[in-house]
Amino acid sequence: MPELISYELVQDDALCVAVLTVNNPPVNALSHGIRVGLVNTISRFSEDAQADIAVLVGAGRTFVAGADIKEFGEPLQAPDLEEVNAALDGLQKPIVCVLHGTALGGGLELALSCHYRVALATSRVGLPEVHLGLIPGAGGTQRLPRLTGIAAAADIISSGRQVPAAEALELGIIDEIAVGSNPEVAGIAFAKTLVTEGRSLRRTCDQTDKIERDHENSDLFRELIETARRNAKGQQSPVTSVESVIAAASLPFEQGLIQERRIFDALVETDQSKALIHAFFAEREVGKIPELATGKARDLNEAAIIGGGTMGSGIAMALLTAGFKVRMLERDQDGAERGKTNVHSLLDGALKRGKINAEQHTNLSNIAFSVTTDVSNLSDADIIIEAAFEDMDIKKTLFRQLDAHAKPDAILASNTSFLDIDEIASVTSRPENVLGLHFFSPAHIMKLLEIVVGKQTSPDVVATGFALAKRLKKVGVRAGVCDGFIGNRILDNYLNLVTNLVEDGTSPYDIDAAVTSLGFPMGPHQMLDLAGLDIVYANRRRKLAAGWVGRYSADYLDRITQQERLGQKTGRGVYIYADGDRSGQPDKEVISILADIQAKKDIAPRSLRAEGIRKRFMAAMINEGARILEEGIALRPLDIDMTMIFGFGFPRWRGGPMKYADLMGLDAVLADIRRFEEEDPDFWSPAKLLVDLAERGQNFDSLNKPSQTK
Repeated sequence: MPELISYELVQDDALCVAVLTVNNPPVNALSHGIRVGLVNTISRFSEDAQADIAVLVGAGRTFVAGADIKEFGEPLQAPDLEEVNAALDGLQKPIVCVLHGTALGGGLELALSCHYRVALATSRVGLPEVHLGLIPGAGGTQRLPRLTGIAAAADIISSGRQVPAAEALELGIIDEIAVGSNPEVAGIAFAKTLVTEGRSLRRTCDQTDKIERDHENSDLFRELIETARRNAKGQQSPVTSVESVIAAASLPFEQGLIQERRIFDALVETDQSKALIHAFFAEREVGKIPELATGKARDLNEAAIIGGGTMGSGIAMALLTAGFKVRMLERDQDGAERGKTNVHSLLDGALKRGKINAEQHTNLSNIAFSVTTDVSNLSDADIIIEAAFEDMDIKKTLFRQLDAHAKPDAILASNTSFLDIDEIASVTSRPENVLGLHFFSPAHIMKLLEIVVGKQTSPDVVATGFALAKRLKKVGVRAGVCDGFIGNRILDNYLNLVTNLVEDGTSPYDIDAAVTSLGFPMGPHQMLDLAGLDIVYANRRRKLAAGWVGRYSADYLDRITQQERLGQKTGRGVYIYADGDRSGQPDKEVISILADIQAKKDIAPRSLRAEGIRKRFMAAMINEGARILEEGIALRPLDIDMTMIFGFGFPRWRGGPMKYADLMGLDAVLADIRRFEEEDPDFWSPAKLLVDLAERGQNFDSLNKPSQTK
């Protein structure tokens, strides 16, 4: 095996260059072995009388994409990255770092500790530690602002965004964009230029011009902190990262490093960091499912969509931009024209926003996409996704037609949000080729894809569903068959809770405020207004017709909907949306409707405070999640967490409902539910799994066993 850090002398005219190569593909993660190797080779270069200058490069497709995730949560072995960077600072001969691919987190901190940086044109840099609830811990908040100034560094670090090479050059993060594609050649050429021009050492830690300019700008600092706090929506690390960047303008470099590390170490112990690290690993584990052990994904090239409404056109857009040839089926020519218009409108929007270029727009609009009213024209499709109205009889009729006209190995998928995939599959001669692909609106943007596995769905078809999710750049989550699957079943449960609370006297506006204070982007009533009150109204009608069991407390929503107040699309729902206002204002008429219902039902209104709302909201989600696990609808708690984060706006920094429960302690969650059960035994009853885990002193994470598949 090659050395983790190779050392080679390259003679170029009168110049001797030491080339230090990081050999830890595919991402050259900064493992313990890499750090040891770097310290040793930096020392070797320092003592090598032959070497005039050094070039640090990464082998393979990238420079250093960050820390070694295998070391997350483990005690860090010496040397840490701070020691590596200190060794670079101590060099008396220059070292050039060459960036290609990505230089992220510790990779960029390593590069910032070198004296010069040259990058290939396609490279990107960033310090994304905030996505793990942390700040850079090896000098990133102190070195970057010395190159860019305080404001730019605060933006880059608090957002965790990746900066393309052209912007990095403009900001001063890199010194040159190299011509060509060979990092070593680019580095040696730049090193030769440095020596020829007689340029000396230039330690980042010694550069103070840009931070001295900002030193006394308290208005700027205050504005940066307020912006970070506003954008973070409750997350701590973006704000503390800005505070650490600002410290670079007021503290000597070494003291700034000490403060940065103190903040980093404190954040490691927070629930937010634990939640974000859980989400990081869960996102990588969620696609590892039992069917991949035996199933093989099929090749998919041509796709068909049934229905050209909001969902159908969004799915078509997602498929088109992923390289599929797409044919849309509508029942008549008017519907076909509407579907075509909807898809072309999405493509026009993508062109306007720079997501696709003019050539791609033309190809996708006129060549890759077509519309038909004849189901027999779908006979070449490898996969057909039905996105018709949410009615079982309609879907069964469609699947009978698809079964008759689709080629034998075509996958037939339904985008149903609630309905029984097994019942839909039963009308076909190929139930093994039927599954649910539940996209979330807008389908071309939302990252969640629930992959619903029927009793007879074959492993190959399940594997294909997950391969499709990856191709569409979505997070695929395996779900079993039940009303609502994972996400909508949890949604339905907490909406039932919410309507109970409203009917009992808590303002819908207070509920929304309490929920958004948890970090959700919107409250449940704001969400209903956005989705359309008519959609959830239709689902309630379906459930009532099927024999609703339990309390029915959505009368106020029914009455609002029956008044044709359907939410944002009509300018009025639970909220009033005047003059294009998307946030909405409370409506006194809604309060009057509630008072009338309470009087007719002889309810003495009782209002909950914010903390009581929050506890019940989260407990309802956790308890239903536990039931979903009991029934095997979700394989693991992490599947529920990923569903709620990527499909329902659950704040990532809280880790998902099941991780949230673990961080609270299952004993505490169970105690809350038992207390709520005394108030309302019809709604509250603790899930058996929750009780069992709490009594055994275990948590939900103990059920997140690593998959056997790779």
